[in-house]
Amino acid sequence: MHASENSCQDINECQGPSPADCGPHTNCTNVPGSYYCTCIDGYEPSSGKANFTHASENSCQDIDECLGPRPPDCGPHANCTNMPGNYSCSCTNGYEPSSGKTKFTHASENSCQDINECQGPSPANCGPHANCTNVPGNYSCTCIDGYEPSSGKAKFTHASENSCQDIDECLGPSPPDCGPHANCTNMPGSYYCSCTNGYEPSSGKAKFTHASENSCQDIDECQGPSLADCRPHTNCTNMPGSYYCTCIDGYEPSSGKANFTHASENSCQDIDECLGPSPPDCGPHANCTNMPGNYSCSCTNGYEPSAGKAKFTHASENSCQDIDECNKTTDICGPNTMCINTNGSYRCECRAGYIPSNGNTTLCKVPSINSSVQFVAIKETFRNFSLQGKRSGESRNVSSFLNSTFNILMSMFGDGNATLSLENATLPFNSVLKSTSRLDGGGKGEVVSAVTFVLQTMELSTLAIALQSPERTTQDVTTESLAIQTRLVTGNCSQHSEVFTLRAHKETMVVHCDTINGTATQAGVGAAAFISYSTLDSIISARRLSEGNLPAGGKLEKSHLNSRVVSGAIGDGSPVHLSSPANFTLRHKQAKKEEEEALCVYWKVVAESGSWSPDGCTAVHTNSTHTTCSCDHLSSFAILTAPTAVTESYPLTIITYVGLTLSLLCLLLAILTFLLCRSIRNVSTSLHLQLCLCLFLADLLFLTQVTRPGSQVACAVIAGLLHYLFLACFSWMFLEGLHLFLTIRNLQVVNYTSAGRFKKRFMYLFGYGFPALVVAISAAVNPGGYGTSTHCWLSLERGFHWSFLGPVCAIILINITFFALTLWILRNKLSSLNADVSTLRDHRLLTFKAIAQLFILGCTWSLGLLQVGPAATVMAYLFTIVNSLQGAFMFLVHCLLNRQVRQEYRRWLKGFRTFSTKSQTYYLSMSAVPTTSTKTDCQCRRIIPDEHSAP
Repeated sequence: MHASENSCQDINECQGPSPADCGPHTNCTNVPGSYYCTCIDGYEPSSGKANFTHASENSCQDIDECLGPRPPDCGPHANCTNMPGNYSCSCTNGYEPSSGKTKFTHASENSCQDINECQGPSPANCGPHANCTNVPGNYSCTCIDGYEPSSGKAKFTHASENSCQDIDECLGPSPPDCGPHANCTNMPGSYYCSCTNGYEPSSGKAKFTHASENSCQDIDECQGPSLADCRPHTNCTNMPGSYYCTCIDGYEPSSGKANFTHASENSCQDIDECLGPSPPDCGPHANCTNMPGNYSCSCTNGYEPSAGKAKFTHASENSCQDIDECNKTTDICGPNTMCINTNGSYRCECRAGYIPSNGNTTLCKVPSINSSVQFVAIKETFRNFSLQGKRSGESRNVSSFLNSTFNILMSMFGDGNATLSLENATLPFNSVLKSTSRLDGGGKGEVVSAVTFVLQTMELSTLAIALQSPERTTQDVTTESLAIQTRLVTGNCSQHSEVFTLRAHKETMVVHCDTINGTATQAGVGAAAFISYSTLDSIISARRLSEGNLPAGGKLEKSHLNSRVVSGAIGDGSPVHLSSPANFTLRHKQAKKEEEEALCVYWKVVAESGSWSPDGCTAVHTNSTHTTCSCDHLSSFAILTAPTAVTESYPLTIITYVGLTLSLLCLLLAILTFLLCRSIRNVSTSLHLQLCLCLFLADLLFLTQVTRPGSQVACAVIAGLLHYLFLACFSWMFLEGLHLFLTIRNLQVVNYTSAGRFKKRFMYLFGYGFPALVVAISAAVNPGGYGTSTHCWLSLERGFHWSFLGPVCAIILINITFFALTLWILRNKLSSLNADVSTLRDHRLLTFKAIAQLFILGCTWSLGLLQVGPAATVMAYLFTIVNSLQGAFMFLVHCLLNRQVRQEYRRWLKGFRTFSTKSQTYYLSMSAVPTTSTKTDCQCRRIIPDEHSAP
């Protein structure tokens, strides 16, 4: 073959029947003998290979000209938009193309110019009270002046986004400066300033917007063209911006409102300064007189101004001095009278020895007094006593005394018309008092009646004699048997409540003048008498007239007479209740002790008999030597001295009942323990049981008698039972001490059983028999010693309480002796015992419970004897606390501090009712004596009872 025969021509793969598969967005380029594919404009190969032959080798992807390394120049305010294989430029929002061509590819083709939205064919809807403002490429809405956006957004683009509301410039953060006394008033989109009420603009411009434009000045309403209507008696007072009306001095508002603005609100009425809450100080003895709008002071009747000025307004201007009427008019009262000047007035009194005529003090006459009235009273008194004596069968001595006394008095008075002086009557009075020695043969009741007769007749006689000498206002007489002072009062008492002091011996009576004058006779003369007896108190004390005539159990029951007997009387001697109390100061015959109380008493007369009574008299002052009594009646008086009453203490009562309740509970537990705990039954526990039983019954009986029974018999029975039970407690305590002593002593004795039989045989007889014997003897000797007025216990009278304290002290001393001997024996004998026993049973533990019990039941009662002096209160609390807790102490010592009892308690708590005695062989009973033990072992067992084991 040869080239001449044929020629090979190029195959155009791009256009052949089977064109090359270059893929989309590609161009196929034929080359001699081959072809290649390339991406068309606007696309680029995905693999970065520019030429390829098959779509499987490469793919053409769109080129984003807007983001390329050389983006097209669209110009300002234009955006580049990419398209498949191409791009376009368009104006941004708010701008429009200048040529009208919406899309272009280069800034040279077109330019974007701003759109004015506020003036376009369709302007922006900003809403009312808003302005539209165009900006390059956009616009904004803002509220006009005086308005603010409701949402707080200053700029917006549509009325739907925001609305403009009025700004209240007056309330804003920076309110306008309207100046002082001006108000700011808001308006839609604006405001204005105006002056407040009471002020007016200085420039005459009613409305303005700033203080620099105008100023507000005060309107003087009180002087303006329209004067304020305050009405009469008022003052108008201008104030910045206002005014007020007030009443002038001397007037006050009728409504009580001090300031007002119109007469219709208030009116001013005159002030009565003389009756106001703070009346003027006109000074003493001056009257205040009210006047319209003012007042004046003037002196009252009987006084005159010292400065001569009749009217004044204050005490500093003038003073009112008394007018001495007695010096101005010398004969103002008349003859036989005395003119006595008083503050603001004067009074007339009859001279000594004269009395007013028909109550007129300006006419005075010599009084004529008939003492027959007093004489009749004395005879009536004698008759009553004589009848009383005959009825009671009085002795011859008493009858003779009464008759001789009456004869003496009758010879002295005669028919009642004889004139006597107090000096002339002293000898008969002495005879009467000396004759009281004849009363020794009479009974107590007769002597009481005779003393009553003497006291009454002496008072009546003294007053009668004093009234017979009206010219002698004061009379004094002192004899060996008595001292008397009388006082007459003629005329009125002074306005200063004058008092009179009457003295006899060293005793005094202070009585008010009005009291004496209130009992004046028909002649207008009042009489008072004070008598002090020198010997009558010794007769009363010697016969002990107060005994049997005083309430039992009271203060007077234990008292004794400690002063002279004195008598006070006024008027005609009849009993009278004093409007003003009379005071008596009496001297003590013996110095009063601090623990004693002075009682003021009077001789109370009932049915011609008498007794001391404190009714109506109180001691207002007392010391060791004197006592002052205040009494609302007059009679015969004296001072009784009695021991100070002991008052119940509420805290002590609470302590007693709380302590006794606790003791009763503890004693009950101890009794049950001794009865139910078989392992500790022996002679010692029997003694403990009887002691706790007696103490339980005594405390229970004491606790149940909360108040004293009304029956004296029931109270005496309770006191007797308490006496017996407490003595029984000490009897059993004595037996316990004896038991301990015999136990320790028998360390030296081989045969111990005889002593044990002795204790068992006689302990019940002594424990319950000895207290019964003491109570029986005490009741037989002094049956009235059981029960007092306040407590069901032993009386202190005649030392009856020693029927309890005596045996108690004896038992305590004997037990202390037993205790001392026990310690001596233990000290000498325990050292000779087996060393193991000495170690196991220390001799101090053997006597521990004896010491404790001796203190609990014995020594505590000694605290009761120490309740005297400054430490009485402390001792009372110690005695109450310790004695009320005796039962608790007994339970503590004999049960809680006993190891064997504690073990029994533990078994009971665990539910076991039985116990083994083998585990407790070191707690040996004193009553059990083993036969197989040596002599030393038996002795040890006898001296170590279980109740004396170590705690």
